[in-house]
Amino acid sequence: MTAVEVGYSETGPADAPVVVLSNSLGATRGMWDPQVTALAERFRVISYDTRGHGESPAPAGPYTIDDLVDDVVALLDRLGAERAHVAGLSLGGMTGMRLAAREPARVASLAVLCSSAKTEPQGFLDRAVAARRDGTASFAATVVSRWLTPPYAAEHPDLVARLEAMVAGSDDEGYAACAEVVGGIDLREDLGAISAPTLVVSGAEDPALPPEHQRAIAAGIAGAEFLSVSPGAHLANLEQSLRITGALLGHLDAAGDPR
Repeated sequence: MTAVEVGYSETGPADAPVVVLSNSLGATRGMWDPQVTALAERFRVISYDTRGHGESPAPAGPYTIDDLVDDVVALLDRLGAERAHVAGLSLGGMTGMRLAAREPARVASLAVLCSSAKTEPQGFLDRAVAARRDGTASFAATVVSRWLTPPYAAEHPDLVARLEAMVAGSDDEGYAACAEVVGGIDLREDLGAISAPTLVVSGAEDPALPPEHQRAIAAGIAGAEFLSVSPGAHLANLEQSLRITGALLGHLDAAGDPR
């Protein structure tokens, strides 16, 4: 499949090192808002919507993880970025891992949040069926209930509403095709090929992709650093925004200028 021109936002100094932020299944690049402001003080931050999400096109499926990687490579080429720091959460983390394994020259460092190298497929395949049959709005509340811990969600109803609108706003077919990518993912053999300095972040209370998934990623990537945050569910970057932003900044500093 041909790469698509994804929707993206660019923040920060144009001459700074590039950081690419890749979103979770069902979210848009807006999920990274708490990180963008701090990162953009020192980096050229590129947050984008994975195909089928937000402002990006939703070509007919099926998609493969390599299609999603091709979209990122095409975006880097459009931006004139030979190398970039890459951070992704959930599906975004899977895209980042495959990118780092397949195109090592393009990835200066990698941060993988609340993701998996090998999922339990059935739940994601069932959700793909539901997206095509009933639309993403039919399960938006269920999905978002896994993104934040219940106490945090109860204290932040406006955030919950915004996240539910993100899921409901996803293209039904695009979401379904991306859910099938997540359900069929197997990056276990790719982990050993990742040479970029890697930070793996786990939400201790993540019901969607529990901590054993992130521990397996960290164990498979040579020299990977592992960070667990609690309380934290699937979108731990929102609930633990200061902690994770600080960890990302420290990771990027340690990796150095990619250029």
